[in-house]
Amino acid sequence: MSSCGSDSEPTQPTTFYKKEKVVSKQLELSIEASGIIEAISSVEIKSKASGEVLFLGAEVGDLVQKGSVLGQIDQRTPKNILDQAKSDLEASKVRLENAKSQFERGKELHANASISDKDFEAIEESYAQAKSTLVRSEVTFENAKIALDDTIVRSPVEGTVISRPVEVGQVISSPTSAVGGGTILMTMADLSKVRVRALVDEIDVGKVSIGQVVSIKVAAYRDKEFFGIVSKIEPQARIEQNVTTFPVLIDIENNENLLLLGMNTDVVIEVLNKEVSLSTPTMSLRTRKDIYSAAGILNIPKDKVDNFLIESVDGENFNKFIVIKDSKNGPELTWVKIGASDLSHVEIVSGLEIKDTVFILPSKSLFDYQKRFKERVQASFSFG
Repeated sequence: MSSCGSDSEPTQPTTFYKKEKVVSKQLELSIEASGIIEAISSVEIKSKASGEVLFLGAEVGDLVQKGSVLGQIDQRTPKNILDQAKSDLEASKVRLENAKSQFERGKELHANASISDKDFEAIEESYAQAKSTLVRSEVTFENAKIALDDTIVRSPVEGTVISRPVEVGQVISSPTSAVGGGTILMTMADLSKVRVRALVDEIDVGKVSIGQVVSIKVAAYRDKEFFGIVSKIEPQARIEQNVTTFPVLIDIENNENLLLLGMNTDVVIEVLNKEVSLSTPTMSLRTRKDIYSAAGILNIPKDKVDNFLIESVDGENFNKFIVIKDSKNGPELTWVKIGASDLSHVEIVSGLEIKDTVFILPSKSLFDYQKRFKERVQASFSFG
C-alpha cells in the first residue's frame, strides 16, 4: 500500500498470501446447543372409581415402589353394590337348584307321557334361564368386587411423583365414565434415567448420529460434567425467529438424582476427533471460479491455468479441490482429494505429501475488495 512522502521513498509491495507446510494434525469439531432436562417417560395415575378422595399416599418428590398404595376413594357405593350383587348371586343359585329339580321330575313325567311336550319344553326353558341368570349374577358379583378393589389406587410402576394436582376431600371422576378422560391423581416418572431435548441448528444436525457421546453441563453444577448418548433425532423441525432447529434427544444416567426436570443445559456434541497424517488450511482450497484470481496474485500465466482446467475432475467442489503448492519451478496447480474437516483445517487424502508447501490466498471477493481499497487509498494520497 502506498503512502504520501517524497518521490525517493520506495513503494512497498502488498503481500496477499502466505505459505504453510502440509503437516499431520489432530482435527477436532464439536456442536454446541442448549436444551432442557425432561423425563424419558411418565405415567398418569388415575382412579378407575369415581368419588371422594379419602387418602393420598405420596407427595411430589416421593420415590414410590411398584404396588404401593397411592390413594383411596370412598368405598360406600361400591360396597353397597357388591352386597347387592352377592345377594342376587345367592338367590340365583337357589333358583337354579329349584329349576334343576323341576327339570329332572319333568323329564321322568315326559318319559312316562304324563305331561305334554309343550309342558316339558316350558320346564326345560325355565331351567336354561336359571342357569343363564346364575352366570349373569356371577359376572355382576365379580365386577362389583373389581369395582371395590378399584377404590384402592396402587402404583403401576416404580418411580418418583412429579406432580399431584388433587387433594384429600376432592371428588374425582373415573376415566371409564367421564368424557374428558377422568381426573389425574398423580404423575410419576422414572428419574434414574432422564433425557435432554437439545435444539440443534439445521446446518449441524446432519453431523449428529445415533449413539454419539454428548457432554452436558447444567447451571446448578458448573464444576460437574454429565455425559449422555444421542438416542433420537426428531424429523420435525422447529422454526423460531427464522431459525430452524431440530430436537435431538440425549439419554443420561441419573443415578445420583442430581438432574431435575426442567433444568436448562448446555450441550456439546463432538462430531470429529481424528488424527490425520496430512492436513492443510481450508483457505488453501480453490475452485474453478476463483482459481484465476489466486493465480493472478502469484503471477501464474492464464494459459497455464486454462490448460490445467481443460479436463473435468469427478467430485469437483465436493471432495476434489485445487491447491497451489510451491515447487522448484514456482507455484504449481494440483488437484487434491479431501476428507474430514474441522472448518479451519482439512484432511488431505491424496494430491499432496508431507512437508509440501501450499499457498494460502484470499477468496476472489476478498481479493477484489482489497484491490479496490488499495486503489482508493493510493488515490487519496496522490498529488497528481
